[in-house]
Amino acid sequence: MFISLAASIAVGIPLGIVAARRPATEGVILGATGVVQTIPSLALLAILIPLTGRIGAVPAFIALALYALLPIVRNTYTALTQISPGMIQAAQSLGMTAGTILQKIELPLAAPTILAGIKTSAVINVGTATIAAFIGAGGYGERIVTGLALNDNALLFAGAIPAAALALLIEGGFRFGERWLIPAGLRREPAPR
Repeated sequence: MFISLAASIAVGIPLGIVAARRPATEGVILGATGVVQTIPSLALLAILIPLTGRIGAVPAFIALALYALLPIVRNTYTALTQISPGMIQAAQSLGMTAGTILQKIELPLAAPTILAGIKTSAVINVGTATIAAFIGAGGYGERIVTGLALNDNALLFAGAIPAAALALLIEGGFRFGERWLIPAGLRREPAPR
């Protein structure tokens, strides 16, 4: 699951950057990732079995990576397009190259929104990974599938509760990680009550 998320990050952030930088590609990139998200997960897994010629981990990895793309791509695109053009022009007037502006200004400013997309993708992956047990990918979903087949509620809960706990743990891990990944001046502080 975490390897597929890493693959989605490695592909999704550059795709979001391309969509933001080249408006002609925006419709294609956002449309393609949106279409993948609309395919039911079990159907996508079923399609990937004949395409890869295998069952188990390989089609599950591809499906998880594809499902995780949309939030990452869309959040990267949205964050980069909402940066003030004046800020970019100020950096250009200082002689910064496009690559330096992206690395030193745009990505740090976009980091909170990009991280929110990655967090959403990670939680989506937990749910989709349990469904991957239907094609022999294992994990907590195996207990859920067996519990469904045997009409055994205890076995169902033995798979569902750890999967839900993992999703909550990932959510908490990202909240904690934001302190290390996002510069202090860019963090969103909770509103006072």
